[in-house]
Amino acid sequence: MKIGFDHKKYLEEQSKYILERVNNFDKLYLEFGGKLIGDLHAKRVLPGFDENAKIKVLQHIKEKVEVVICVYAGDIERNKIRGDFGITYDMEVLRLIDDLRSYELDVNSVVITRYEGQPATTVFINKLERRGIKVYKHAPTKGYPTDVDTIVSDEGYGANPYIETTKPIVVVTAPGPNSGKLGTCLSQLYHENKRGNAVGYSKFETFPVWNVPLKHPLNIAYEAATVDLKDVNMIDSFHLEKYGEMAVNYNRDLELFPVLKKIIEKITGKESIYQSPTDMGVNRVGYGIIDDEVVAEASRQEIIRRYFKTACEYKKGQVDKGAYERIKMIMEELNLKPEDRTVVIPARDYSNKLKENADKNDACPVVAIELTDGRVITGKGSDLMNSTAAVTLNAIKTLANIDDELHLISPAILEPIVNLKTKTLGSRNPKLSCEEILTALSICAVTNPTAQVVLDKLPLLKGAQAHSTTILSKNDEQTFRELGIDVTSDPEYPSQNLYYAN
Repeated sequence: MKIGFDHKKYLEEQSKYILERVNNFDKLYLEFGGKLIGDLHAKRVLPGFDENAKIKVLQHIKEKVEVVICVYAGDIERNKIRGDFGITYDMEVLRLIDDLRSYELDVNSVVITRYEGQPATTVFINKLERRGIKVYKHAPTKGYPTDVDTIVSDEGYGANPYIETTKPIVVVTAPGPNSGKLGTCLSQLYHENKRGNAVGYSKFETFPVWNVPLKHPLNIAYEAATVDLKDVNMIDSFHLEKYGEMAVNYNRDLELFPVLKKIIEKITGKESIYQSPTDMGVNRVGYGIIDDEVVAEASRQEIIRRYFKTACEYKKGQVDKGAYERIKMIMEELNLKPEDRTVVIPARDYSNKLKENADKNDACPVVAIELTDGRVITGKGSDLMNSTAAVTLNAIKTLANIDDELHLISPAILEPIVNLKTKTLGSRNPKLSCEEILTALSICAVTNPTAQVVLDKLPLLKGAQAHSTTILSKNDEQTFRELGIDVTSDPEYPSQNLYYAN
């Protein structure tokens, strides 16, 4: 993989600027934009970026840091999914807590934002509290966002409970956007100032990158990643007017800035040190870019992946038509086509070839994988296994230089698995999934050295690209994620069945 980003330089720059912000206050509330842990989007568009770079920045200064996690009650109620890991936001909160602890960072508490007694959220609160996690409940803020006098009063932020914190940097993070991080920070500023404490607010930013051009593919990829939120990158007019310097920000921050500045000034009783939304951010990503074209091409590929993701979500009814139309416009803006993704045409061509000899109603699912050395491998579904399992087996056989015709998994292993799945567990789909086939292969590897050689090649699939001609099951998507394979799908179901997989 070509490297376009200097991870070490970024860590040094970002850590230094956070500490500079802290020096202006006794305590800094630091809102984290984007994913704190496992930022796979950043990793994909900035080749060389460590997906856990942000948490490593905090680990450098862990003795000064404690973490507050926000989650919006509405996202829990509707089982909102974190797309890159395929888990719901409430489960992501639990994962975050475990991961933060593994990095030796103190988790202060979880804040449930806009809480109005929602039933599923109440169950989640009970679960947290019974595991010893401190939970704070914030109701919708009265008067927000326009009535500043009410917002900054005992009826507004004052109605929220005060979160007891002890360290100079309080990181406020969340499973995803619109989780109430800003409101939590401002609520704390209100309570701290009433207690006579000199505290400040800042934002740990990643995207959009303020000192990269507005129409750079890197910044457009951020728009592609947030089409469901209708985020649009814009020139920060406040920054341009104050400093005569072009800076990129996004619409929500620009729209909110005048009110946010007034709120902060009313809370603190003095003029804000921030003259623009860009001022508020700590974002040194642009200084870590060492090869602009590598980053631009990686970003273009990410936009195409986002196109397929949004198309599939639209097919499933998870996003509205506006989001789908917006991602198509972004593709057109950069003159990108779905076929610009290397694995798309080989998968479709093979599927079309299979359809020539099949029933016209058959979908003929095919998956193509591009290995990190550029070779493209395909796999089709069969009566025994699905296309995801087939292509994975074919890929690791190729990496091990094993003939594709050689059968590595004994029928004596496969037959009881199929019988268990269909006869005992009652599944109507006898085809084995990718995970099931890999489990069978690992069993065979105990007595078959060739199977072990093939199995040992699985780690080499990390970073591979894949495309399926049909929508994959959640289980197969998750298996590919765990293998480190970036997969996309055409927005077509593998069969006419509505419930039973095929």
